[in-house]
Amino acid sequence: MTDVQDDMPTATEVGASDSLPDGNTLPDAPCDPCDPDGPGAEQLAEARALLAVHPVADGHSGLPRALRRLPWYELELGDTSLDTDVPRLREGGVGALFWSLHPPGEPAGDRAVSATLDQLEFARSVIDAHPESLRPALTAGQVIDARSRGRVAVLLGPAGAPALGDSLGILRVLHTLGLRVLTLAGATWAGAAGLSRFGEEVVREMNRLGVLADLSGAGDATVRRTLALSRAPVLCTRSAARALRPHPANLPDDLLAGLGAAGGLCMVPMTAEQTGPSVRDVADHLGHVRDVAGPEAVGLSGTYDTGTAHPRGLADTSRYPALIAELLRRGWAESELALLTWQNVQRVLRGADFTAKTAQHRRGPSTASITELDG
Repeated sequence: MTDVQDDMPTATEVGASDSLPDGNTLPDAPCDPCDPDGPGAEQLAEARALLAVHPVADGHSGLPRALRRLPWYELELGDTSLDTDVPRLREGGVGALFWSLHPPGEPAGDRAVSATLDQLEFARSVIDAHPESLRPALTAGQVIDARSRGRVAVLLGPAGAPALGDSLGILRVLHTLGLRVLTLAGATWAGAAGLSRFGEEVVREMNRLGVLADLSGAGDATVRRTLALSRAPVLCTRSAARALRPHPANLPDDLLAGLGAAGGLCMVPMTAEQTGPSVRDVADHLGHVRDVAGPEAVGLSGTYDTGTAHPRGLADTSRYPALIAELLRRGWAESELALLTWQNVQRVLRGADFTAKTAQHRRGPSTASITELDG
């Protein structure tokens, strides 16, 4: 197996994808090199150079779930049945991935707990099987260490709120097994009306453990209450700007501003459904989030291997240089791009670590139950 190097080799020609009426994706086709409005070769080379120093921390990858559907796969040498493999991670300048643990069908109750544990165990087995390319990470320091060793850091999560089974004890078990992000949606204690008393206790315990709250897909009331309650930064692992595209998982400007004010991070997804059919549409969302929430509140979420159609030119994890080149063409400063790709995620991870250490000095594990708090 070959190590993932910090020096990126020459990328393949940027392609384009489009979605068919049945939701499938067309094969990539080369972009038009004569397009006077698109980024040029100089900007693409500059983008590759920037990603060699400030790689992408991708906020949402569905790779574990995609792998489970395959009878056989080859991550090390490359696999065309996937959006993600080691050669394309190297080519795209990806240094860290958040692996989604949401199980197929989003089961509820005890089935959600067991399915999430199964997903977590499988994800760990995939990492263990690729020690020369992938490395598990629990903290910001371990992410940096993985990169210094030429590996792609893998953080486990987000998992769905039903995975807790309404038990703080299960949350602690999942944390011990490596879970670092939990989506606050789909549970009785985090619904359209916001967080219940037990839901608030879940957020406090997540802060104490160092598990980040993911608010993508949560109701607006839950987002507002979590922003007010959480002492650690929060994530939206796949949310764009609702002002540009009225998707329910996208955030309105008032919540984007609140997220920025609270030190949170909105990770804009590479999906045609949420951001639009082209690289330029994704760049529009990134610029809007930057302008409303601030440059320290915007990140990237490939959302690859989740079964969704991707914008033209962003078909897989190798295509990040094309997006960065477009942002360079629009005048984004290197310091802003460094925040976007790598530094904002590092800040959030460090914030979660610091909050956990502080909270553990003040309180022990919560013994509250949903029956006691919510009746």
